[in-house]
Amino acid sequence: MTRTAEKINALVREDGSMVDALEAIRETADENGGEVQWGDVSDELTSGQWGRLIEKGVLVDGDEGFEIADREAYDEALDGDTDSIVPDVDIDDEETKWSQWDKLAAVGSVLLMIGYWLESVRETVGGAIDLVMAPLDAALPFYAVILAVSMLTGLYSTLLQANLMNPEIIGKYQQRMKSMQEKQKDVKERKEAAEERGASEAELERLENEMEEVREEQMEAMAENMGMFKEQFRPMVWIMLFTIPLFLWMYWKILGGHISDAEMIMVMPIAGEVALNEGLLGPMWAWIIWYFLCSMGFTQLLRKALNIDMTPTGA
Repeated sequence: MTRTAEKINALVREDGSMVDALEAIRETADENGGEVQWGDVSDELTSGQWGRLIEKGVLVDGDEGFEIADREAYDEALDGDTDSIVPDVDIDDEETKWSQWDKLAAVGSVLLMIGYWLESVRETVGGAIDLVMAPLDAALPFYAVILAVSMLTGLYSTLLQANLMNPEIIGKYQQRMKSMQEKQKDVKERKEAAEERGASEAELERLENEMEEVREEQMEAMAENMGMFKEQFRPMVWIMLFTIPLFLWMYWKILGGHISDAEMIMVMPIAGEVALNEGLLGPMWAWIIWYFLCSMGFTQLLRKALNIDMTPTGA
């Protein structure tokens, strides 16, 4: 990367709006035969941005105004791989705050999880859910009931993730970390180049201080990334709130002896004939593995059918 392109990247990282300013200067220069004056672009950028471009040597004196120092590198920086210009990202922490209902859902999920260890809780929750699930249980063998439950949980899990998790916010956090890494790489390369050419002690000290500042910014950004985990975990507490009672009901039915011996046997792909309460993969019972296989398959189909994409997007 040329020195001019490096300067442009550094300016963009300092000020994300510099991309528009650079584009305005290029358009004006093309219209005026390669030169640009402050009066021509004063509506498109600030005097501070104009001054920084001159100070950094991106703009140099021309015949009547200023011209771009290295037009080829200038175009490369603006039109090349967009990953090479990663501006600082502004993230509003308010966007990732949990509402009171989210917090209550988290508390409820934690309380319900106690049922995995306390039989009294499992009996209470399982008996209550059985009042609703009894008709389905009576109509289908239990492996088919598990299949139906996996379809239900896959449906609301997909809808909750689509409505409660914002991929754009997650993308912003990822972009900020990428920006920090780009900054660190840029300063490191400039420091190495300065050492090779035998730069002065003052310049090397300045670059070392700049490197230290970037490290501090990176540590601060990592600490602030808790917002990304909160955003990702927010739909999970609601999914757990609705799913744990169904799991406790299946747990109660299978391990509590509430289904017949005939219904305890099913034929599972690859594994063949197994008992639902049989340890199939280490300590994991066959019914849990059957549930997860069905749930993952239906979730993928539902996302395709509903055209739901949870891939993080850039800011």
